Amino acid sequence: MKQQKRIALVAHDNKKHELIRWAVGNREKLAQHILSATGTTGKMLEEELKQPIHKYKSGPLGGDMQIGADIANGNIDILIFFWDPMEAQAHDPDIKALLRVAVTYNIPLACDMATADFIFNSSLLSQDYEVQLPDYSFYVKRKI
Repeated sequence: MKQQKRIALVAHDNKKHELIRWAVGNREKLAQHILSATGTTGKMLEEELKQPIHKYKSGPLGGDMQIGADIANGNIDILIFFWDPMEAQAHDPDIKALLRVAVTYNIPLACDMATADFIFNSSLLSQDYEVQLPDYSFYVKRKI
């Protein structure tokens, strides 16, 4: 991971305003990084932060999967995903897959404001960091 991080921002409908408040409070730090987001969240963030944001499709239309693919391809360094644990989502399997791929590729993952605050107040946010990928060769080689 380079000093300038590639950060994906995602929020369920009931968490969008919470993510926007958090992002506005971290505007200066976010401005130092490359931001992307799912469709609606990205539009809202771009308006509030006055900063360009790469926008994927809306989550239910495949945006979560697009971000997951970019994580797997090494194009996302941090995932901030304010998800709503109290409401089932039509695309829950995509959400689970996104969370799984973030953990699989050992990138920082915040699912709530407190964790996002800890990540953004870490000295590692503003320096290079070598991500250690777990050894998954056992899973690849096993016979089913």
